[in-house]
Amino acid sequence: MPHHDPPSLFSGPTPPSAEDHSEAPAAVPRRRGWIIGAGVVLVLLAMGVWIVWHLGSWLVVQDPLAPAHAIVVLSGRLPERAMEAARIYQQNVAAQVWVSQPPGPGVELSAMHISYVGEDFYNAKVLMAQGVPADAIHILEEPAANTEQEVDEIARDCRRDDAHAVIVVTSKPHTRRVRIIWQRRVGSDPRLILRYVSDDSFEPTHWWRTTSDALDVVREWLGIANAWAGFPLQPQGALK
Repeated sequence: MPHHDPPSLFSGPTPPSAEDHSEAPAAVPRRRGWIIGAGVVLVLLAMGVWIVWHLGSWLVVQDPLAPAHAIVVLSGRLPERAMEAARIYQQNVAAQVWVSQPPGPGVELSAMHISYVGEDFYNAKVLMAQGVPADAIHILEEPAANTEQEVDEIARDCRRDDAHAVIVVTSKPHTRRVRIIWQRRVGSDPRLILRYVSDDSFEPTHWWRTTSDALDVVREWLGIANAWAGFPLQPQGALK
């Protein structure tokens, strides 16, 4: 009969097979990698939601109202910017209201014997209807096709008059871009006092709910990117 050794009291448990020993350690790093990857994705999603949520809010800035040489109405959004400028004028912080002049189809219409009056004409009418005297209103001489040209002309006229502060009135979503352009093209003298239309309908925290607000946000961010890049793009018409 074959001889079998009795089991030893000191013998340990049977070691795992080679197959079991190779699979168990590999499963743990794989699970850990999936957990880390899912965490990174969630963090990135949260950051993306936060950024999108604040895209509109970041665009809106304003300075405290202070005495200045003039109040300037940037072209666009007739008549609300002119109405806000008139409200500011009534607070006796400036003796003049300047009105930016956008380019228009005057030459083309004149060739067809059609009279044309521009947006600056109607802004002046709005100012007068709101109590600003006609002799306090000044139309800027050079038509400005974009915000950069408006800023350049305002600063040039301020330096001509030896003025060191000017109030600029625009719409809420346009304020950040105006400030960035002013800082890059003008600096701190003359000083910019930036004001937005007090009853502007733009909703910065829910900008995606309406087409007009969404278009404002997209346009302003594109304009800011252009300013940060050194103004490589120059629009043919006013986009304000």
